[in-house]
Order: sequence, then C-alpha cells, then structure tokens
Amino acid sequence: MAAAAIRIDDLVFRWRPDAAPAVKLAKLTVDAGKSLFLHGPSGAGKSTLLNLLGGVLLPERGRIEVLGQVLGDLPAARRDAFRADHLGFVFQQFNLLPWLSALDNVLLPCRFSRRRAQRAGEPDAAARRLLAALDLDAAAHGAPAGELSVGQQQRVAAARALIGRPEIVIADEPTSALDAARQDAFIDLLLGEAKAAGSTVVFVSHDLRLAAHFDEKLALTVGADA
Repeated sequence: MAAAAIRIDDLVFRWRPDAAPAVKLAKLTVDAGKSLFLHGPSGAGKSTLLNLLGGVLLPERGRIEVLGQVLGDLPAARRDAFRADHLGFVFQQFNLLPWLSALDNVLLPCRFSRRRAQRAGEPDAAARRLLAALDLDAAAHGAPAGELSVGQQQRVAAARALIGRPEIVIADEPTSALDAARQDAFIDLLLGEAKAAGSTVVFVSHDLRLAAHFDEKLALTVGADA
C-alpha cells in the first residue's frame, strides 16, 4: 500500500471566529505519486485549502499531515523551510519575477532550498531540461519573464514548481487563461513530469472537464461539508 503524501482529519478553518467555515473537510487522503483534481465554485475554499496544505495557514480545528509531518506542530520558520524543501507551487497568476530570465525564475527554489538544489543535481541543466520538456523553446530561456507570452510564462511557472523533484506539486488554476486545447496539453505535460519525479499533484480548477486527467477528484461546495 502506498504511503499517504497528504492526510487530513476533521479540518475546520475560519477567517474570523464569528464567520462560517471557509473550509470544512472531514477526511482526505492522497497517496504518494497520485494526482488529485480539486474543484468547486468561487468561495468554496479551494485556494484556502491549498494554503492550509502548504502551511501558510493553520486550521482552527483538525489535523493536516503532509509527508508524515503534522504542520501545526512546526513553528512558522520551520513551516516555511518545510514548504521550500518539499512543495512546488504553480500559481494562477504564475508569480514570476518579470525582470529575471525564464531560466533564473526556474532556479529560484534551488536558491531558497539546499535540498531542492541537491535533488536537482546540476540545477542549471535540470532547469533547461524541464523547460525543454515543457515545450519552451531554448531561445526563450534567457528572455525576461515579463516579455514572454502567457503560455510561455505558464511553462516557466511549472518548471519552477517541478525543479528539485518536490514530493508535492500544488497548482492553483494555472490553466484559466488558456483555451481548451492548450489546457489539455499543459496538464498532460505537467502530470507527465510530476510522474517522472514521483511527485503527488493537487490541482485546483472550476472546470470539471479537466478532471479526466487525474487519478482522483474532490468537490468543495460553499457552506457545506466536503
């Protein structure tokens, strides 16, 4: 039986003590190497749950265990280090540094995490290989990220998340700006690279059509238990 990469029990998170729960989740287990499609309408708590999985937020109640570590047991600085070492993020707006080249953006996790740098082997070569595997032309590797097209920036963001083979890759609606054909192609590339690295993927989207690419799916609904 595969080990659990993510395990959640009796999770409740509120933004204010008097507010309704932003996330209420009785149980979730994602095995190592699997891919989870997380969907639901706006306001259902999808991005909030991703921040809880990354240790950016802590629950009001319940237990979140990531790679065997209970995140609530760690002080803030150690949660930051754990996140840098073990999680790769693809954000909806990509969050690239526009003045840095595509290649230097991909290398950023290796500068913040010695573990990721070691797992990458030769980080520069690993970054170039990932960009090539994600269909970014070599001519664009040295271009400032702010000058790249949306599709090119998306590939840079994915390579940045994947470098150093993090055990978990979290993607927050990274395909929302693309047409259907480009969405499918990007997801196939992302999942293919994650599978090669043995990474678990948690992918958020409101588009249920994309769920067929993933091993498992979970629906979050506004104001209801998941």
